[in-house]
Amino acid sequence: MDHDQGPVGSGWLVALETSGLGDAMRQSVWLYPLVEVLHILGFALLVGSILAFDLRLLGVRAPLLPAEALARLLLPVAVTGFALAVPTGLLLFTTEATSLVRNGMFLAKMALLALALVNIVLFHKGAGRRMAAWGVADRPPPAARFAGAASLGLWVAVLVCGRLIAYV
Repeated sequence: MDHDQGPVGSGWLVALETSGLGDAMRQSVWLYPLVEVLHILGFALLVGSILAFDLRLLGVRAPLLPAEALARLLLPVAVTGFALAVPTGLLLFTTEATSLVRNGMFLAKMALLALALVNIVLFHKGAGRRMAAWGVADRPPPAARFAGAASLGLWVAVLVCGRLIAYV
């Protein structure tokens, strides 16, 4: 591990990485793989439900449900996935915090994740507020379609960057 002080100020990162939790995550034969599987499961639930909704916004398939009903159906799945992905991601971070903050793919993943979350907020404060007015056969308004396309691209990019962290 390289613990040089960098622009981020790695003192807290070193403390996190060398904590009992960081050590346990690195040294346990089963803990790290279990947390990683749970992280992947969380992202599968989160991103899978979001992508299903994004496809409805884009009108890729003939909609079977009104957008509002689909959102009500998928939101609990997305929230469950998020609630699983975030803490497990933090646990994974403890294993090599000092190197991850200098990993371009990790930084890109975090930036894209932030943009994806901002996109969700903007959608729900904007075009998403009028979902009840869209009928089953109605094509969502352009702002909703744009949000769906942006979401689709951002979440796929988050997954790609997350996978590439190990190779950079």
